[in-house]
Amino acid sequence: MTTRTAILEKAAELLARSPSGEISTRAVCEAAGVTQPVLYRHFGDKDGLLAAVADQVWGEYLASKRAAGHSADPLDDLRAGWDNHTAFALRHPHAYRLVFASTLATRPAAMAEAMGLLEDVLQRLASQGRLRMPAADAARIVMAANSGVALGLILRPESYPDATASASTRDAVLRSLVVDGVPPSDPVSAAATTVAARLGTSEAFTPAERDLLAEWLQRLV
Repeated sequence: MTTRTAILEKAAELLARSPSGEISTRAVCEAAGVTQPVLYRHFGDKDGLLAAVADQVWGEYLASKRAAGHSADPLDDLRAGWDNHTAFALRHPHAYRLVFASTLATRPAAMAEAMGLLEDVLQRLASQGRLRMPAADAARIVMAANSGVALGLILRPESYPDATASASTRDAVLRSLVVDGVPPSDPVSAAATTVAARLGTSEAFTPAERDLLAEWLQRLV
């Protein structure tokens, strides 16, 4: 085990056991058996350490999402992804807050990958003509809603006594984004979104042509 890994593991253990989510670099150094200059040499400062801890804890969750196979219906994957996200937040509240509710100068990288995986699922829905807007826009809405309810459950559990709060929010958000067996109110917009979603995998156009067509389609969305 490398020194960096040892520091990360001890920091993650201390973070998980902390009642408040606060840990000191001194405590981490004592637990890992290193001096503070060694810690700072590997992570720069405390924010760098906490960002790395968040990425390590999130890494296990994101690895499971990367390894998960696609179901026949991307909407099922989207629902499962929401539920897994909320469950992870409740299992690792302090690491979750480091990504979604902290002012760290060094930002964890986990958020970018989580958004990318979410957008991939939404892109599959868009390619089927079932998304009311571009996948990137829908991903921002879903992530904001999912993280918002997860933080509410962590920080204000007394305000969410009903265990179905996350599922209810999920269903309301997805109803607003997904065309599922109901004709879209704007069929032109839905068609433009579907074509735009498929441009990235099409070899029928040059890159310049794809960019131009994407710009035209965006005006119809």
